[in-house]
Amino acid sequence: MKKKILGVVASTALFLSLATPMTAQAAKGDHGVDWAKYQGANGIFGYPHDKFAIAQVGGYYNGYFADQWTYPTQVQYAIAQGKRAHTYIYARFSNKWEADQMLDHYLPKVQTPKKSIVALDVEDGTPNTEAVLYALDRVEKAGYTAVLYGYKSFLLNHVDLARIARQYPLWLGEYPDYNVTPEPNYNYFPSFDNIGIFQFTSTYIAGGLDGNIDLTGLSDVGYKGGNVEKPVTKPDAVKQGIIADNTPKKNITTGYTVKVNFSAKNWASGETI
Repeated sequence: MKKKILGVVASTALFLSLATPMTAQAAKGDHGVDWAKYQGANGIFGYPHDKFAIAQVGGYYNGYFADQWTYPTQVQYAIAQGKRAHTYIYARFSNKWEADQMLDHYLPKVQTPKKSIVALDVEDGTPNTEAVLYALDRVEKAGYTAVLYGYKSFLLNHVDLARIARQYPLWLGEYPDYNVTPEPNYNYFPSFDNIGIFQFTSTYIAGGLDGNIDLTGLSDVGYKGGNVEKPVTKPDAVKQGIIADNTPKKNITTGYTVKVNFSAKNWASGETI
């Protein structure tokens, strides 16, 4: 969706779009970002062509929980910007009991639509194949698209990655360096079966931001035809994002604080920004 200005009403914390929304369709090759608390309450997009964001709902560290206070508003902001929103859990667990503890806590907190991605970020600790498959099965049974995130070398050293990839899509990260990288360098592609998303940099923009590319259309899931205005279900954060996305310009009044979108050149009054 292409918009000119995004605003925030202080009393309601809603993000308000000041331009007529246009349908955003998904496609293979879409770029996107992933966020944790370091990207703040609203998250940060890298470029105007970004189409999706995967926000961290929280982390689990072998019994310790670290909820991300930024998660609900990041989901809301992504939807208000016309981007598809998905979820991931930082997942350090070693057995099925810990998997249950983690998912009993975090699955009720998911604010992205049913069928949307809920990825397990398994990049450290002592995971094992049975526990990871068990956790992914639970995510899938809860109505979401289960995805395993991690680095190929770590996962190969700890789990039967081929077995997991036969059942669930992978989201793998591999970076050539820490220079600003707006496009993937496929010379560093972590080749493997069933990779749905490639995280190709942690420096998508200056200052740091994870950059991803959707290789299969995986980021469409949860949104009918990839249309952000048509989520399969509407949790509260998605509802608020859609309301903001469709707020007409006539409802914007003096006193609103506005956040300028990438493509903005003029205010609604015609004045140059």
